[in-house]
Amino acid sequence: MTRADLDKQPTDVRRMFDAVAKRYDVTNDVLSLGQDRRWRKVVLDAVDPRPGERVLDLAAGTGTSSEPFAVRGARVVPCDFSLGMLQVGKRARPELPFVAGDGTRLPFADDTFDAVTISFGLRNIVDPDAGLREMRRVTRPGGRLVVCEFSHPTWAPFRTVYTEYLMRALPPVARAVSSSPDAYVYLAESIRAWPDQVGLAAVVSAAGWHDVEWRNLSGGIVTLHRATA
Repeated sequence: MTRADLDKQPTDVRRMFDAVAKRYDVTNDVLSLGQDRRWRKVVLDAVDPRPGERVLDLAAGTGTSSEPFAVRGARVVPCDFSLGMLQVGKRARPELPFVAGDGTRLPFADDTFDAVTISFGLRNIVDPDAGLREMRRVTRPGGRLVVCEFSHPTWAPFRTVYTEYLMRALPPVARAVSSSPDAYVYLAESIRAWPDQVGLAAVVSAAGWHDVEWRNLSGGIVTLHRATA
């Protein structure tokens, strides 16, 4: 996959993430300059899991984002459609109940979870609108949604610098540290093509979620959208 026109083929996306699974966590840490750790902490606090609550961590990859929910006492279910990611995650975190699942056809009953969260994965669902509707379906009434996703920096000069980094600096860095550097060309393009904060809020609302709000992180490089079922 070389172009991120958001007309994604699920098999292409799955193959891409299978290829990067082995060094995915290390690569993310390098490319984000360590900011991914802070972003995960903000997501955890936004979900605010209580002991015993059921939390779905969609597009969980290797389970790095899921582990903190388990530490807080939640019954977290890491779900991803990349078997390569799940295999790496299961070896690293055998205590977590990893589940293979497509974001547009989740393998869970209605009203199963108290909270659903997805970090840096909504862009990669073939139909994000359908994915958000599925998340709504499996969330109990009054449950929470937290979407952490790359967005658009709010300060114009910084936005220009950031775009240059994405398109020019990120691929060479990825080639040095990733097991599949071409995947990061797609990721850079998909970030640039993604809706801004207001646009994504409208998409979340149209999928049946209520009380949608957002918070910018790192100057808008990343935005946290929250909503209620």
